[in-house]
Amino acid sequence: MQARGAIVMLALGETLVWAGIFYIFPALILRWEQAEHWPKEALTGAFTLAVLISAAAAPLAGRLIDAGRGPVMMGLSALLGALAIFALSGVREIWQFYLVWAVAGLAMAGALYEPCFALVTRARGAEARGAITLITLVAGFASSLSFPAAHLLAEAMGWRGAAMVFAAVVAGLGAPLLWAGGAALEAHHRPAPLRRTPQEARTARRKLLSSPLFWMLALGFALAGMAHGATINHLLPILADRGVAATATVVAASFIGPMQVAGRLAMAAVGARVSPRALALGALLLMTMAILNLAVAGRAAAFLIAFVVLFGGAYGTISILRPIIAREVLGGEAFGAKSGALALVYLLGAASAPWLASLVWSLGGYGLVLAALVALLLAGSALLAVCFSLDRSGN
Repeated sequence: MQARGAIVMLALGETLVWAGIFYIFPALILRWEQAEHWPKEALTGAFTLAVLISAAAAPLAGRLIDAGRGPVMMGLSALLGALAIFALSGVREIWQFYLVWAVAGLAMAGALYEPCFALVTRARGAEARGAITLITLVAGFASSLSFPAAHLLAEAMGWRGAAMVFAAVVAGLGAPLLWAGGAALEAHHRPAPLRRTPQEARTARRKLLSSPLFWMLALGFALAGMAHGATINHLLPILADRGVAATATVVAASFIGPMQVAGRLAMAAVGARVSPRALALGALLLMTMAILNLAVAGRAAAFLIAFVVLFGGAYGTISILRPIIAREVLGGEAFGAKSGALALVYLLGAASAPWLASLVWSLGGYGLVLAALVALLLAGSALLAVCFSLDRSGN
């Protein structure tokens, strides 16, 4: 199979896995709150647990990719995620809800963007940017698929029926596509396997973790991930709090995905003239502007539209730029392990975001939450700017 065909399969697989395992949570959170009467803090705590487990497993996923086992890992992880979402349809108690999302978190570590991009970068090296862009152009529609599908299915058959349909799609289509696409890519572009003694591997990890550049890069992107995670998982409640009509909230959430695609197309158009680092800093600035528009989204449709365009477009580029910039700053050798270490920090931030946002909401409402998101984005921008400055100077 040609490499492009493998990339297309990965793109389709990622779309279905993101829609059916990740975005199903924000798409159904209001259903759970209303139907099961579980408090918001408890619900978001379950998703926090899922992403924490995903973060803890990310370094192992990176090592499996470096060992050439990425395709099998991704396919089995997607299948495990489908089983978790199917089990979700049968939960009756909040502890069962937490157990299901714990399993889903393990699946996320091996099936979402981080392992996929690490596998592509390992196989294609400096040519990975085009492949990653193609994958994210297609998978950017995952939220556009998940939010309206969850709404329509839940209206027709309840949220439990919706979960069963999502699980069937991930198991029947998503998992096979990830396995087949990953296997074809490995076979078509197989780099020389990395052979290190355990002592050499430990030394390399210590060197990476002692690098200020690693930590500024990791924390800068992690703060952006926190802002994204808190916004997406609280988007429907935030918009309801701002006085936006229920139908408009679903439409707005559904269009974030297409705006991610638009942002990636815009990035591809200017990519030859603007560096990835400048694009990343610009994207964080646009995300900050988006949150400011979200704060007044209920006053006029123009503010809601501006939020969707800016937030979706900006974060859509971040997901591409993270692995590209990481390879520039940290080097391509053993990239799976480096990507796993970065993913651990990033996912810890993303994991804590929904739950922390719930706590902030309980203290001062969504106005305080939105102010905190602006602060996170500004801090993340500052860390990345310093990292890029030091890296250019050779320090």
